[in-house]
Amino acid sequence: MKILCITSRVPWPLEKGDKLRAYHQLKNLSNNHEIILCAINDTTLHPDAEKELKKFCKEIHVYNISKIGIFFNLLSGLFSGIPLQVAYFTSSSVKRKIATLISEKKPDRIFAQLIRSAEYAREHKEIPRTLDYMDIFSKGIERRIGKVNILWRWVFKMEWKRLLNYEAAVSTDFDALTIISQQDRDLLPVKNPSLIHVIPNGVDTTFFTPMKSEKDYELLFNGNMNYPPNIESAIYLVKKILPIIRKKKPSIRVLISGASPASEVLALQSENVTVTGWVDDVRKSFERSKILVAPMQSSIGLQNKLLEAMAMKLPCITTTLSNNALKAIPDSQILVADTPEQFATHINLLLDHPEKAERLAENGFKMVHARFNWENTCAELETVILHAGEKK
Repeated sequence: MKILCITSRVPWPLEKGDKLRAYHQLKNLSNNHEIILCAINDTTLHPDAEKELKKFCKEIHVYNISKIGIFFNLLSGLFSGIPLQVAYFTSSSVKRKIATLISEKKPDRIFAQLIRSAEYAREHKEIPRTLDYMDIFSKGIERRIGKVNILWRWVFKMEWKRLLNYEAAVSTDFDALTIISQQDRDLLPVKNPSLIHVIPNGVDTTFFTPMKSEKDYELLFNGNMNYPPNIESAIYLVKKILPIIRKKKPSIRVLISGASPASEVLALQSENVTVTGWVDDVRKSFERSKILVAPMQSSIGLQNKLLEAMAMKLPCITTTLSNNALKAIPDSQILVADTPEQFATHINLLLDHPEKAERLAENGFKMVHARFNWENTCAELETVILHAGEKK
């Protein structure tokens, strides 16, 4: 079967969660199907991107959008009523090009990732279409309204209302819908969330494997460090949690690892805190650390950092919010905390009792291997895409 896939970013390199998800999904779908990738690109294309993606995509079409083009996209979106982050990626000229490609290639199915790419697919009703919401953008924006500068608050409120309306509207324009977790699905502003298929991420357990090496850092936080929820969490770790721990462990070391650290993250650097920026092999950050701490405050999607850390047998501590998506067993497979004091207590416990840290890591490792396998999750996605449009 010929599947035309539309993404709002080129899914390589894998420094962002949406790119990681798209990469593995398209790679696995290519085992049985011909993949035509249409990717919007708003940055400098990585020199190895097309080479890497050609390993499993029959065709790759990259549509570059310029800064000027983005400005006019946003201006158009401002008056059209669609969310600004959808407008950002929606170009009328790219829309025409993709429509022409669809007409020429006549794909059997269309698969669009994120609502950011929905405008390119929603009108092609002649072809069964699947939309992967992945995360609930409206909830993420809602949680940030009270945290932004008062001058920006009205923009966030407007965007939140638009996202609520848009997430509901596009649900009727696609033949099948997928999402990353049950928590996200239940928060989706649609009439019948139960009809949406939960397709979790997986983890590449042949790549992320336990490694024995010297630990340079007690604590690790990693991810795309220009992503607001990650920025917020890194600041929370260093400014709220770390001072409590340093009362007993003044020499404790923290590693903050990940691409494009924002200025607020760079400002966290100190004798005890290292900010690396992009690392060529993220496994080295896991390898050098004793505990992964993910104090996520506003991001509700499934955290890849937890899956990868568990696959490498690192004990993990996170919030109730994050674990609601992961559904690991608290105190057995993961530790859960929602206040700086709770995080500090858990961290001290694991550092003072290595045998407990090892037991937690072992249970998390087994859980990830049992539940988060890309082949299995992508097989579920394949079934959804193939049966899209069929009458129930």
